[in-house]
Amino acid sequence: MKLDLTRHTVLLLLTLAVLPAAASASPRQVVAFEAPRELLSFEDRDRTLDEIRAFGVTQVRQLVYFEDFAPRSDSRRRPSFDATDPNAYPAGTWDRLDALVAGAAQRGITLHLTLTGPVPKWATKARRDHVTRPRPDEFRRWATAVGRRYAGAIATWSIWNEPNQPQFLAPQYRRGRPYSPGLYRRLYQAGVNGIKATAENREDTFLLGETSPRGNSKVVFPLDFFRRMLCLDGDYRETRRCGRLDADGYAHHAYTTAKGPRFRPSDRDDVTIGVLSRLTRALDRAGRAGALRRGLPIHLTEFGIQSRPDRIQGVSLPKQAAYLAVAEHMAYVNPRVRSFSQYLMTDDDPRASRFNRYAGFESGLRTRKGRKKPAYRGFRLPLAVENYGRSDVLWGLVRPLRQRTTVTIEVDPRGRRGWRRLATVPTTSTGVYALRVRHRQGQRYRVVWTRFKGAAVRAY
Repeated sequence: MKLDLTRHTVLLLLTLAVLPAAASASPRQVVAFEAPRELLSFEDRDRTLDEIRAFGVTQVRQLVYFEDFAPRSDSRRRPSFDATDPNAYPAGTWDRLDALVAGAAQRGITLHLTLTGPVPKWATKARRDHVTRPRPDEFRRWATAVGRRYAGAIATWSIWNEPNQPQFLAPQYRRGRPYSPGLYRRLYQAGVNGIKATAENREDTFLLGETSPRGNSKVVFPLDFFRRMLCLDGDYRETRRCGRLDADGYAHHAYTTAKGPRFRPSDRDDVTIGVLSRLTRALDRAGRAGALRRGLPIHLTEFGIQSRPDRIQGVSLPKQAAYLAVAEHMAYVNPRVRSFSQYLMTDDDPRASRFNRYAGFESGLRTRKGRKKPAYRGFRLPLAVENYGRSDVLWGLVRPLRQRTTVTIEVDPRGRRGWRRLATVPTTSTGVYALRVRHRQGQRYRVVWTRFKGAAVRAY
């Protein structure tokens, strides 16, 4: 991965300088995992929770769709029931989520629930579909029921998944102007009020946003969405009085492209992980405007690197492991990032499409048939390698043991067969290490810790 010389020098100094501060950085930043299919499956839940815990991960995010819990979800006519009472829902409604909450607690894993649409047809204004203009009052009632059901059991809550995407919230635009930001603001307030109706939940962490990284004519650009949600113009000045939104952090899905984590989208309102500073500046300007609490942290609650067989967004399997580690390093050294999450254990199934059979996500650590990718080993022992002129800079951590230990860095020089020891490196008290070595074209590295070997990584 080539960078200009000035940026090379700055990043090299930052990489080397950050290591002594790693002990204070790690407790601040949580690594989470999202495996939505497996974790709500009675057959796969326990095995997947054990697998996640063995990685050293202690937080799981789960989407909770309103339409999956409501009675008569496809009906235009609202059923007569007390939607704030979890016991008023049909038998079996909560079983899968109950089992996840209990299984996570048994393993010391905290839960982050995202309450989101699609919603029941009867809970929308026009009652035509499941995403167009959801009614905040109905969403508040359902959030109240969820809050009552899991009072004291959930560490973190967020409201709506990717509200700037039309498959989750519509309309995105109305008469050529973004409409979803104002609608989301009302849904966020309704959802938080519903959850906080139960006193035990009031000290939980509440995240705003959950925005997707890029916009177009159908998807509201994330920073345009951000400003309009807060009633701010392009210069972060109030367009009307709507008061401060209360939140403990801002959640964002900072996906990148096949060009890698350092990719910089040209539109200034896009936010991929390579331009996370755009979101930081936006949060600071919104804080100064009084629209949010100052210094709000960033939570990267959904992230992954797409791999083959997706030939549009995907990269090779070795590059997936390499890019994922670089992205985590970028998040780790950013003092505003409070959490970083891996999206998917297993790739989505292919779709019956003539144009894009892999229109889902191939960001899993396993293929759709369950085979472990290199990223599986790379996630357990991430090793970020980037080339800075004559040097390669390596950064990594021992995720299963965030304590002082030692790792062995092995090298496979180009043109030779087999691995040899390059260096034995001590870690910090949080299992983090860094190393600078001489660059040789095509050279591969991997980390070895106890019986585990990481993925083979090149400096791109």
